[in-house]
This record gives sequence, C-alpha cells and structure tokens, in this order.
Amino acid sequence: MSLIMPLPEQAILARREELLARLRAILPAANVIADETARRAYECDALVMYRALPLVVALPETVAQVSAIMALAQEMNVKVVPRGAGTSLSGGALPLEDGILLGMAKFNRILEVDFENRCARVQPGVQNLAISKAVEYAGFYYAPDPSSQIACTIGGNVGENAGGVHCLKYGLTTNNILGLEVVLMGGEALRLGGKHLDSELYDLMGLMTGSEGLLGVVTEVTVRLLQKPVSARGLLLAFPTVEAGARCVGAIIARGIIPGGLEMMDAATIGAVENFQPCGYPLDAGAIVIVELDGTPAEVDHLVAVVESIAREEGATQTRISQNEAERLRFWAGRKNAFPAVSCIGPDYLCMDGTIPRGRLPEVLTRMDGLAKFHGLRVANVFHAGDGNLHPLILYDASKEGDIERAEKLGADILRLCVEVGGVLTGEHGVGVEKRDLMGEMFDEIDLAQQQRVKCAFDPQHRLNPGKVFPTLHRCAELGMMHVQSGKLPFPELPRF
Repeated sequence: MSLIMPLPEQAILARREELLARLRAILPAANVIADETARRAYECDALVMYRALPLVVALPETVAQVSAIMALAQEMNVKVVPRGAGTSLSGGALPLEDGILLGMAKFNRILEVDFENRCARVQPGVQNLAISKAVEYAGFYYAPDPSSQIACTIGGNVGENAGGVHCLKYGLTTNNILGLEVVLMGGEALRLGGKHLDSELYDLMGLMTGSEGLLGVVTEVTVRLLQKPVSARGLLLAFPTVEAGARCVGAIIARGIIPGGLEMMDAATIGAVENFQPCGYPLDAGAIVIVELDGTPAEVDHLVAVVESIAREEGATQTRISQNEAERLRFWAGRKNAFPAVSCIGPDYLCMDGTIPRGRLPEVLTRMDGLAKFHGLRVANVFHAGDGNLHPLILYDASKEGDIERAEKLGADILRLCVEVGGVLTGEHGVGVEKRDLMGEMFDEIDLAQQQRVKCAFDPQHRLNPGKVFPTLHRCAELGMMHVQSGKLPFPELPRF
C-alpha cells in the first residue's frame, strides 16, 4: 500500500478525554462513539483498501450541534472528517486517527417539497433514491443517479459532485442543486443559493459542490426536481469488440442525439452479470451498449430507429428494442448490478474513475487492455460511455503478496493515460486519497497553489479533511496567507507529508 497520510498529532491524542467530555456536552451520550469496537464500523469508506480508526465518531442531529462541534474543533485545533453513508470510492471519507469523524446520517429528513418551484429542501443524510421515491407520485424525480443511489446520500453527492446514468442529458449534481446550507470551520453557518436559478455574486455553491469536504460541512441541500419524461425506451446493442461498441457511442453523439442514458460494458462484465442476476445479455458479445431514449412517443420512436440504424452501420451483431417498461428495466437491471456482480469473479476489485474525450474511447480501451496484461491483472469494464467516464474494475487478490501494489500501479497508469489523451483524473468519484498523489500529472505547482489558496480562505489551519486531494500538505503561510513573526509560523506543529 503506497498511501502516506499525515502522522497523528500527539498534542491532539493527549487531549482525547477532554475532547470526549466536551463533545458529550454538545451531543447526547449515545451520539458520541468512543468505544474502539464501535469505531471500527467507521474505519473506512467504500475504498476498503485503506483504513484508519477515527479518534472519535460524532453523530449530530441539528445544525446547532454541527456548529458547536466545528467551533470546538477549531478551538482545540482538532481535525474533522465529514462522512455521509460512507460510499465514497476514492477514500474521501477515510477517517484520521487524530480527527473527529463527523457522521451526518441522522440528518435524514426531507424538509419540504415545492412543486411550484420544482425543488425540494432535504437534509444531507437523505438517500439519493429516496428523493425520487418521495415525489414520483406527482410525476417528478431527481436526475443524478449514481449506481449506489440506493445507499449514497445527497450530502455525499454534493461533496463528490456525483453523476450517474442520466447525467449525459440532465447534468451532474452541480447542475441539479439550487441551494446549500454549509457550516464552516469555526461554526459559522452559511446559506448559498435558494429556490432561484442564479447565484448571488461569486458562485460559491459551485465552489462547494465537488470540494470533497475540504471547505465546509453540508447541512441542507435544495435540489431541482424534473418532470419524468412522457415515455422512454431502451436499446440493447451487441458488438463483437469493445472498439466497435465505442465507435457506435461516438457515432450516436456525433449525429446530434443526446440519449437519457448511454452505457457500455465489456465481455468480462457481461459474463459476471449473467451469473449474478441473469437479464438476457448476449454472452457471445465482446461488448454491449445500452441506450435509453426519452421524450414524447413520436420523438422516441424516431430516435430509436435512427440509433438502431447507426448501430447496424457500426457492426452491431444484435439489436433489441424494449417493447414495454418491464423489458426496459430489465436492460438496466444488469448495469445497476454490475459492481456487485464483478465482485463475484475476483476476491477484490479496485474501481477507477477517469474521464476521457469520447472520441478516444476505442484507443483508450485497447491501451488499457495492454496495461492490464503488462501488470498481470484482469480488468472488467462498465462505464458511462456517453460521458467518456470510465470505471475500469481492476481485479486483484489482497491475500496475494504484491497484488495490492500491482493494482495501485495499474490504476495509476490508467489515470495517467486518461490525462495523456486529454481527459481528467476523475469523473464523479472525486480525488480523495485514491488519486491525490496523481494530481501532479494534471496540474503544475502554480495550479495546485491556486487551489490551495481557496482552501486557505475557508480553512487556514487545514483542520477540515486534511490529507485528501492535495499531494502535499502546505501551510497557508507558504502560500502567503499567514503572518510570519520573528521567523516563526503559526501552528508549527502542523505536519507535512
């Protein structure tokens, strides 16, 4: 394991009992988890490769409690790691041994549904799918739909700027929220946006979205609600190779068609899905592309015919068009279960998350196969093809010596490839700790310093989720944000790694 985190600060560890006592003065006793066995439940997020036992877990239920905890953390110079459902795949919620793990699971209420303004105010611990379930009776839904939407929470979605199948047409989280309430280090609560469409002055809401818990703790989200399309139909397209499937994806977009969903999976994933939850995918295909077209019935019928024609031109060996809602959902059932299905064909997997220009899909998929062979590991591919957002699942066995390191190196090489072809390190999972040390592949020192100056504006002591996103933990003084007196920096105990 190559990850290096900041060393625990002995000054914080020495004051643990005082910290526990003061947290218990803010929260009910049951909401402060100090027992080691109970804290084990929080030692990692969905990136299970990395683990650390949090100093203490705090579970606030009100904004006032969150503010009080943040004020206490600032006063005692203690670190804080915000956490939603713990579904982060990049280690963004990895706890710190000398930090408070701030669990937001008890913020789980939908506060208001406002159909007139097509929005809802929800607490950050509300599950993504629960929002759509709450408004479906009136024909509305919330568009971003990560594969983990049955478990992940809207607060975490904001932190990571989560995406999903529908984001090609309807946008990521940042395009589907109208307002935020955020508590900053020190305890100040800040409201950004509201039910209106435009932001006031600086787009701080855009800045907060995708900031991975480094700038503030989300305590309320106002989400957009969209009316469900009148009709939707799915196409299941089979191709002899992943390259042919990738060419079809590019051809569909190039024709000016923006599907409601455009996903792809390779032969390894198809086989895994059919063993896990059979849904009729062709086992002899090298790749399948799932297309969803939505709109008025006449529009959908026209687009279905055009997409089927494009698929045949690109060498599709099979095209199936959903004849009813049950069949459309069956097409998607395998895609939604792809991640757990792949876990059945290997002891462990590492889910990567790079994004590339769609036109480079055939080349990148071919080169990824070569990288996998070079490192002696297998890769299963299932991804948001329309977005160019890849999710290679690197199969490894943590019990085999050297396998974890090989998986890490293969993942790093895949992400470097994404940057090389004009893409970016992440699509929807964030940087976290997983991609932190690769930020230099994409940004130079000036770029990184500018980003860290933003961090300094919100958190000059670097107490909020340190060790994530930035490959080197700088003092704000080094970026010109702090006064140096008599040759001494404030907070000289702040570690670097």
